[in-house]
Amino acid sequence: MFDRLDDILVRFEEIMEELNNPYVVEDQTKFRRLMKEQTDLAPIVEAYKDYKGARQDAEDSLAMLEDENDEEMREMLKEELASAKKKIEELEKELKILLLPKDPNDDKNVIVEIRAGAGGDEAALFSAELYRMYSRFAERNRWKVEMISVNESGIGGMKEVIFMISGHGAYSKLKYESGVHRVQRVPATESGGRIHTSTSTVAIMPEAEEVDVQLDMNDCKFDVFRASGNGGQCVNTTDSAVRLTHIPTGIVISCQDEKSQLKNKDKALKVLRSRLYDLELAKKQNAEAEERRSQIGTGDRSEKIRTYNFPQGRVTEHRIKLTLYKIDSVMDGDLYEIIDSLIAADQAAKLSSLQEI
Repeated sequence: MFDRLDDILVRFEEIMEELNNPYVVEDQTKFRRLMKEQTDLAPIVEAYKDYKGARQDAEDSLAMLEDENDEEMREMLKEELASAKKKIEELEKELKILLLPKDPNDDKNVIVEIRAGAGGDEAALFSAELYRMYSRFAERNRWKVEMISVNESGIGGMKEVIFMISGHGAYSKLKYESGVHRVQRVPATESGGRIHTSTSTVAIMPEAEEVDVQLDMNDCKFDVFRASGNGGQCVNTTDSAVRLTHIPTGIVISCQDEKSQLKNKDKALKVLRSRLYDLELAKKQNAEAEERRSQIGTGDRSEKIRTYNFPQGRVTEHRIKLTLYKIDSVMDGDLYEIIDSLIAADQAAKLSSLQEI
């Protein structure tokens, strides 16, 4: 590990030298690539320098302890040595995590698809609340939310909603949200006061660039139609809505959120690229069985990942057996404790898997 860290330190210093070269600044492509590499390596370099400093502190305290006769001074040096050793141990753990292979999609924007499952109108209402929860979480992180497509129910619910969240590290935080979300509560339409169970399915996909997916436009069929619902005076009078069919896979995407047919086509293509990219990622994960076993269920949308129990004010994350009694703040977008716990569990599983090899 330390040989690799020494190599990273050397590479970081080389990058800093190159960035100070005025000729590199003129080449914007190279400059951006170096800046990204520098940003990725900076946390590792900082932690490694802290580690080396702590090691030096421990060696100095130990050397002084051997030569010191004054008992009070010896006690102080022992405390300093113990503190340095504790810091070394903590930094070793941090460095191991920082050196884990990084998911190449972590910095990407995400496309989120939420679909009502079992439960009829109640499931659609819950889907709308999940949409608000993720929108609020995005606001807390200063990320941008852009609606792509929505199919609303008559009582304020959403049968299906597709939207994009744009912001640094969006996928790294939200990728654990894919799966079946279950709600337990008394629906507003329930006169007998009985608790019902409903579900919604969430799919989180990294936004795919054109270079990520080779898309043959001959495989794409576009149909245009008149949009329905709210959207201003133009929405029902022009054929602005778009239905995109990908012939090889049978994927169908409808988009009518924009008044412009061209913008709706662009959004539909974004969703299609991300779905095709997501299919490729799933194939890769299925092929790498060992790697998949070390993950915290980031992709299986058939598994029940979380339960929101409103009568008890409880949210239970089943994959890591975490239960929180703060359902109101969670539904208002406070997902930090859940997501941080999932990331920590995923990192621990990966570290354990590496140690077994």
